[in-house]
Amino acid sequence: MRLTLKTLAFALAACAGPALAGEGMWVPQQLPEIAGPLQKAGLELPPEQLADLTGQPMGAVVSLGGCTASFVSPQGLVVTNHHCAYGSLQLNSTPENNLIETGFNAATLGDELSGGPNARIYVLDSIQDVTAQARAAIASAKDAPGRTAALEKLSKQLVSECEAEAGFRCRFYSFSGGNTYRLFRNLEIRDVRIVNAPPQSIGAYGGDIDNWMWPRHTGDYSFLRAYVGKDGKPAAYSEDNVPYQPKHWLRIASQPLETGDFVMVAGYPGRTSRYALASEFDQTAQWAYPMVVKHYGKLIELVEAAGARDEDIKVKYASTVKGWHNVVKNYSGQLDGFQRIDASARKHAEEEAVLAWLKGQDEAGAPALAAHARLLELQAQEAATRDRDFVFGQLRRTGVIGTASSLYRLAIEKQKPDAEREPGYQERDLPSIEGAMKQMERRHAPAMDRQLQAYWLREYVKLPADQHVAALDEWLGGNDDAAIDAALERLSGTGLGTLENRMALLQADRAAFESSKDPAVQLAVALMPTVLEMEAQQKAREGDELLARPLVLQAVADYKASQGEFVYPDANSSLRITFGNVQGYTKLDGTRDAPFTTVEQMAAKATGEEPFDAPQVLLDAVKAKQYGDHADKALGTVPVNFTADLDITGGNSGSPVLDARGDLVGLVFDMNWEAVVSNWVFDADMTRVIAMDARYMWWILDEVLPAPRLVAELDAANKTE
Repeated sequence: MRLTLKTLAFALAACAGPALAGEGMWVPQQLPEIAGPLQKAGLELPPEQLADLTGQPMGAVVSLGGCTASFVSPQGLVVTNHHCAYGSLQLNSTPENNLIETGFNAATLGDELSGGPNARIYVLDSIQDVTAQARAAIASAKDAPGRTAALEKLSKQLVSECEAEAGFRCRFYSFSGGNTYRLFRNLEIRDVRIVNAPPQSIGAYGGDIDNWMWPRHTGDYSFLRAYVGKDGKPAAYSEDNVPYQPKHWLRIASQPLETGDFVMVAGYPGRTSRYALASEFDQTAQWAYPMVVKHYGKLIELVEAAGARDEDIKVKYASTVKGWHNVVKNYSGQLDGFQRIDASARKHAEEEAVLAWLKGQDEAGAPALAAHARLLELQAQEAATRDRDFVFGQLRRTGVIGTASSLYRLAIEKQKPDAEREPGYQERDLPSIEGAMKQMERRHAPAMDRQLQAYWLREYVKLPADQHVAALDEWLGGNDDAAIDAALERLSGTGLGTLENRMALLQADRAAFESSKDPAVQLAVALMPTVLEMEAQQKAREGDELLARPLVLQAVADYKASQGEFVYPDANSSLRITFGNVQGYTKLDGTRDAPFTTVEQMAAKATGEEPFDAPQVLLDAVKAKQYGDHADKALGTVPVNFTADLDITGGNSGSPVLDARGDLVGLVFDMNWEAVVSNWVFDADMTRVIAMDARYMWWILDEVLPAPRLVAELDAANKTE
């Protein structure tokens, strides 16, 4: 979802700070230069070992395309968060067999369930610096649209060459606003299956009430397995496929984790914007986040009310609603934090310091100052239509309207040579598009889709006249409830709610769409010229940013370097490492919270009602002190969650927490409420990650909800790697 200006679409800036435990999402190439701080914090491995991305332990860390995970056995077993497997559980659930609520355990390999046609595991193979090629492409263009086109052409060329060998997926990344470009090559595993997941009453214990809060008592884990063809190469789901055999996997730590211990997280953090322009921050805090919180809150109410009446809607929209809840609470926490620390004043003061430093550089600082001014102009241009773009974009993404728009755009792009198509509609993207068409079968209910269409159409007609879209006005035929009701009635006649019709349109040409009588398709056709015009305007702005943004961010980096500080790039969904130590923190009210929670505390919170409806078998095990070999001697019980002063953001979910020896001690699944502002302004005193202790997971698998096959596999893996 596009929330606001470029600042919310991709990483904007390099972030600077001292190379100390805590702050810093370091790219692997930087690890040798921060070897001292790593060792000072307690790392026992050679820092150079962490820079070997295909060795141990980094070679075991993988991406799920939105979350992180890690191999934990030589038979392709992967562990990640429960909430990262939530979508796959939802796809396999029905009102009669709701795996989200009951949990799942495959007794044999043959019982493992497909995670869905779009489930993926990406195993990093290599990283290549392509900065020189990118800069040359940008420099060769004559104007702003040409620069965007030239960089896009190079990106597609490099990716195509990188993916020449079947089974690989490549991605072109920009770092520090375009000062560095790298090409990542990953093995793309396309057959991902669910092995084990706890019931929601463990995996999401505390629900939205405890989300982003500390103390926590959540068993946020699930196990997946990577499968490949019998030749060992990636293949689509098939009963004939076999478990993938990774070169490396993590051992579950044998030494107990204690307060003060070194820990590090390797994963794929999504986006941070700590050195965005101050005005971009203001727009986010004053408009984008409040806008999303308001509308998503209303959408949650709509779907939950419908789900209370219809179990089918509840199951089909469970993953969507969970995502909305997460965003609303996160953004609300950030807005509170922005006010608490007066983030706007801090951002403006930091920016003014850089600008003053540039002015002191005389002619040398002039290009960056001019670039800063240009970015402000571009921001103002985009802000002029921000309300229109937000509402129009949300409407075009709803259910059948979004499906029709995507399929029609695919038909348009298929008229072009593959290298000239819009990214997202090339041959390499067809499996994902087809997968989305199939997954819609389990994530779409016509009655609910109609309510969502109605919501966004009513929001659209509230917009000022100068924010309207002529093509949509013409299709709608009015600005009152009668016009909206008539439009909804027309849309109800679409055939895109059925898989057969979606799959037929997946193969259709442009003419078939433009002669279609399907009302959702007709709407997509009517709106497409406007959509393409908006895209062209945006690409022109991006072309200007390709020159201005790198100059401004290099100035930020140079200024920070002049202050004797290290510099690391903002998160951009690429592999990062962050490190620190296990520790609690002092809350805003002055209370000090310990770094570990326990099963007794978890049981004390149990009410028997969601979200504190811990299974009785678990409560009985706690009452009987049935700990097995999993109790911590210092605590005298089984630890559940712990906190540490590391630096993460969305996308890190499921990331392995490693100890000083590189062994698995937990899984990151959250940040504390006070820390969510760190996406924009890092707060060292308050920022903590929240992780599930591996001993809690092991205890559940061994003593509470026995999974003997899985336990045996993990035991064997711990002895062989």
